[in-house]
Amino acid sequence: MNEKAIEIEDLSFAILSKRILQDVSFSVSAGQKFFIVGPNGAGKTTLLRCLSRIITDYHGSIKVKDKNLKTYSQKKLAKILTYVPQALPADIPFTVHQFVLMARYPHLSPFSVISPQDQEIVSGAMEMTQTACFADRIIATLSGGERQQVSIAAAFAQQAEIFLLDEPAAYLDYKHQRDIHNLLAKINKTYDTTIICVTHDLNSAVLNADTIIALKEGKIVFEGTAEKIMNEEILEQIYSKKFNFVQHPLTGQKIIVPDIIE
Repeated sequence: MNEKAIEIEDLSFAILSKRILQDVSFSVSAGQKFFIVGPNGAGKTTLLRCLSRIITDYHGSIKVKDKNLKTYSQKKLAKILTYVPQALPADIPFTVHQFVLMARYPHLSPFSVISPQDQEIVSGAMEMTQTACFADRIIATLSGGERQQVSIAAAFAQQAEIFLLDEPAAYLDYKHQRDIHNLLAKINKTYDTTIICVTHDLNSAVLNADTIIALKEGKIVFEGTAEKIMNEEILEQIYSKKFNFVQHPLTGQKIIVPDIIE
């Protein structure tokens, strides 16, 4: 039986009287590529913020590696789990190297110095993410795609076992979208890292995920494989619209084609 990286039972969260998440339950096996889809306002980002402990006043249970999320120290949790937002702020006043180096904080004591091993890990993270070429640039000078590569480099330097990613390819051009997804696939395959990724891009989900869940109005309305979600009735239930499909020319996987604007 696969080890569980994440186990969620009856997770609910509300702001005032508005229910954002309601009775959400699922588990993610270690090493899985697990994608979360659904329409705007479905609760996807809120779910990630609960998992990353940005939101703490939820009801229900979240376990990380068979231990209650709320019982972890911040440093211990940071050795296991890392959160990559949609985009880094453009005004971060550090160089790329400085920013990635700061991700080593869970592995340092308050008065320790940066070791050669830390520098080696940071250099390796930047090489893998192809960010070493602009190591000395201030983050504010980078494009959106470059900043996202830096964000993933920092997550990788953190040496976390679980990556939580909120729309990692949002706002990026086609090349940078491909580069980000190839990078995440490489990290997953090479290091058995668990990938939990929120996306609006259904095609990206079905081409990359082992398992997909769909949220709608704060509830899980689908859980299964890419093959199962690419069903006209299921997608219409999730998104309240019809879709058109074709087969991917290389994989044969059913994918969605854009609507024709009338």
